[in-house]
Amino acid sequence: MTHALTFDPTALEPEVGAPAPDRLISGTPKFRTWNFEEAEGGIYAGIWEATPGKWRIVYDEWEYFHILSGVSIVTEDGGAETHLKAGDSMILRPGFKGSWEVIETTRKDYVIRL
Repeated sequence: MTHALTFDPTALEPEVGAPAPDRLISGTPKFRTWNFEEAEGGIYAGIWEATPGKWRIVYDEWEYFHILSGVSIVTEDGGAETHLKAGDSMILRPGFKGSWEVIETTRKDYVIRL
């Protein structure tokens, strides 16, 4: 079954979180996640938001995302910085290691495949 998603942050209670203390580099970022879809085979889709800060990221899964608002910098270990703003998209593959820095509160929609 296919259905359109309309994001209304007041209609769905977000999950709240933060980077694990051992991954935190700077700031006190907070996360809010609205999961819209969880499907067989390890597929997840929704909206994620983070406040300013920087932390280490390690990906064991595939993630495609599209920045809806804000400014962030994703940096792969030993690689270049990728500056992201509203309208930008990115794919992070299993094995990606680096950092995520939120400069301005960032909101993205995402699809994750485990």
